[in-house]
Amino acid sequence: MAVRNDGRAARQWSSTEQTRAQFLDAARVVFAERGFAEASVSEVVEQAGSSVGSLYHHFGGKAELFTALWERYRDEQHAAASAAVATARAEGVTGGFELFEAGSRGYMQAAWGNRDMVKLFYDGDSPPGFQKLLRQSSRKWVRDNFRLLGANDSAVNRVLVALLTSFMGDARREIASARSAKEARELVDTMMAVLARLRTVIEAELLAEVAG
Repeated sequence: MAVRNDGRAARQWSSTEQTRAQFLDAARVVFAERGFAEASVSEVVEQAGSSVGSLYHHFGGKAELFTALWERYRDEQHAAASAAVATARAEGVTGGFELFEAGSRGYMQAAWGNRDMVKLFYDGDSPPGFQKLLRQSSRKWVRDNFRLLGANDSAVNRVLVALLTSFMGDARREIASARSAKEARELVDTMMAVLARLRTVIEAELLAEVAG
């Protein structure tokens, strides 16, 4: 009996995740085309081939669906950066800034595939409270970069790491606005070259702060 119950629970979990994924895929299409304010729940439901009741059951409403879509986008971008850092570490890279560069390239490369989401979340309209969520996420991103760079929490380092994080955010938007995949790749290479120039100044300051 226990095995059958576990099996049912697994199937229910799988079904729930599949339904949520279908709604998120549909929301991506509708929100990207219409924007948050102009998009309707009925359009998302029709795109998903489901029901209004199911959408409200899984997400609670349009604003919650928008936030869930952003969370999926955020997690995909962070996963791309984390995978790039893990690969660099496996290849023997240990320097904080080198690891940051590896993660940055992975993050920027993923931005082209998510260009519709970048434009939606950072240049489009959004539900109440969403901008606060973005600010909270940005602060966490800065903290994550602190750890990756091995920087201590001094005033200078807070400014420097915030600068690097802001650079990545702006680079993401530029890449998302590229006219083709080729141009996006060229922009990634350009952004990495700029980051290398920043490194000559910022890395020395970070190391000096750590040594001090």
